[in-house]
Amino acid sequence: MKREIKKIDSTKREISIEVAGEIVKNKFDEVYKEIGKEAKVLGFRAGNIPRDILEKNFSSLAHQQVIQELIPELYNQLLKEENLEVVELPKISDVRLTCDRLSFKATVEVLPQINIKRYKRLRLSYKPITITEDDIKRGLDSLKELRKIEAVDDNLAKSLGYPNLEELKKSLQAQLYIQKVNQQYQDLENEILKQLLKELELKLPQSLVERRLKELIQQVKLDLTLKGLPKERIEEEEKKLPAQLEPQAREQVRVYLVLSEIAKRENIPLDDNMPQKVMEFLFKEADWQVLS
Repeated sequence: MKREIKKIDSTKREISIEVAGEIVKNKFDEVYKEIGKEAKVLGFRAGNIPRDILEKNFSSLAHQQVIQELIPELYNQLLKEENLEVVELPKISDVRLTCDRLSFKATVEVLPQINIKRYKRLRLSYKPITITEDDIKRGLDSLKELRKIEAVDDNLAKSLGYPNLEELKKSLQAQLYIQKVNQQYQDLENEILKQLLKELELKLPQSLVERRLKELIQQVKLDLTLKGLPKERIEEEEKKLPAQLEPQAREQVRVYLVLSEIAKRENIPLDDNMPQKVMEFLFKEADWQVLS
């Protein structure tokens, strides 16, 4: 197989492939054999039609079938041999097929090279989480306002299903602690991403951005539908969504590609749990500093 891979830019490649001889001839033999099993030609029984008669009556179908079968085989073989990581189906062009030769071009987007300078021993700072009396007081005051009750007392607790105010305070303290833990974790995740992405030049494959943008738009439309907005209003809002959501889509793709690169280096499976597993790895490897 002759091949040529041209670099159009950091994420696009134009692949030229040409094969000749037995590969093409054997594929034609396979295709005509399959056609002959079902073909109907006056004067011949199916499965016993001579090859020259099949070629005379079904050459167009055979050429089409050879192209449909052989191009994917050759394309996938090249990807494996050249270790190309493509992110979208190829755009096939310039297809030329004769009885013993096939050539075509495939334009593809590939993952960009990601040069992460450092991802281990990232410096992270945090404060031990505490729940103060003021935190609990603010929480109780908010509950009082929601219930339209005049005082923070056992009556407030009972209206919320607790036996007394003391038990309500204990429950509220636990809830506030979980909220602060989750918020701190989110802040630390954001800090890790900020350090990873700082000064990282990365050209994004447009097909990945478009795919993520489409997913975000679908999610927003679903949310609007669940809120009960009429179809006309949703269609009106949809027109604005691409411009509004594209920056978010680009940032999410950027983050995903960086996390994927770390996953490859650390032999973390590239499955649905990959982002979470990579973040857990980065937390474990971080240089922690406790603030007073």
